[in-house]
Amino acid sequence: MQADRLLFILSSFCIFVGIVFSLSLPVFTNIYFGYNEFHFFIRQFGVGMLSIFVMWFLSRFNPEKSLTIIGFSIFLICLFLMGIMHFLPESFVTSAGGAKRWIRLPGFSLAPVEFFKVGFVYFLAWSFARKLDEKKKSLKEEIKLILPYVAVFTLVVYLIAVMQNDLGQVVVLALTLAIMLFLAGTSKKLFMLSIGGSIIVFLIAVFTSEHRILRIKVWWGTIQNMVLSFLPDSVANSLRVENAPEPYQISNSLNAINHGGLFGVGIGSGSLKLGFLSEVHTDFVLAGIAEEIGYIGISLITLVIFVIVFRIFRIANRSENRVHYLFCIGIGLLIVFSFLMNAYGVTSLTPIKGIAVPFLSYGGSAILALSVGLGMVLMISKKIKL
Repeated sequence: MQADRLLFILSSFCIFVGIVFSLSLPVFTNIYFGYNEFHFFIRQFGVGMLSIFVMWFLSRFNPEKSLTIIGFSIFLICLFLMGIMHFLPESFVTSAGGAKRWIRLPGFSLAPVEFFKVGFVYFLAWSFARKLDEKKKSLKEEIKLILPYVAVFTLVVYLIAVMQNDLGQVVVLALTLAIMLFLAGTSKKLFMLSIGGSIIVFLIAVFTSEHRILRIKVWWGTIQNMVLSFLPDSVANSLRVENAPEPYQISNSLNAINHGGLFGVGIGSGSLKLGFLSEVHTDFVLAGIAEEIGYIGISLITLVIFVIVFRIFRIANRSENRVHYLFCIGIGLLIVFSFLMNAYGVTSLTPIKGIAVPFLSYGGSAILALSVGLGMVLMISKKIKL
């Protein structure tokens, strides 16, 4: 049987879209840092072509023989790398906001957390398939079963949210873990308990960090007038934050989306990317794309991404192997949560998390890691009837 050709074609198309906008969007960044006008495009093109090759190459393997080796290798190697990154000298790592997130290699930098997400999903799928089933258990018995996973996830929270100061990735993994637990056969009570525990951990992480509190205030300052207008004055006055920080990035993000209108101003013709909206080729790539190709263009890209997710879930649903089923579900969830969290952030529906948009954001590690995950899904797709 052949791998899912449509999934491969649509994923490759999205990678090409990201390559196109890596040439269009970072214009101001190139000028500001004195880069060549093709600086980001050349790198994104190289990584994009490599990613497409990786998807094709991995799809050729037999999942019964290779999936476990690849999944556990990624999980263990990246867990080790994230553990030692904090102790490596500055010459070996690249920092962002005081946190060490990238390992420097000849010619490029590698973010282990992006690959770890794929390995972590495989570890969960492999373990859940062996430990959990549909048999009815008491809540106490279920809690005992998941305690080892709570311990592993606590380590993950420490390595990513504390050591790398990257709460967004933890939120994505927490939501994926909770839903995979539920689909693996646990009860609704445990699912709700998992979600509640994740919310508590999230709130603790937010309120113990000044910069995260500032992000919440900036976000609330953007939407408070609209939200509080629906509430009684007595309640609204108690919730209003006076002198909230100026939501500069969000305001320009919304301006870019609004400026694009229905059909956009044309690829390469956006104006908000010219020093007004920073990180437009990474965290705010959706806003930059929306300005240049409009609501219709960004809606079509969104549709393609959700068709990709649909194909992944379809492969999962038709897989008789529970490990394959849970793994495909996990990869699909990673794409969905990453896309939605970024989209909600740039439109001010939620605070910004700094999550890369699947396929579209500039950055080699995110695209290459996603291509590995998709290559493993394509590998599984050969064993089912689509």
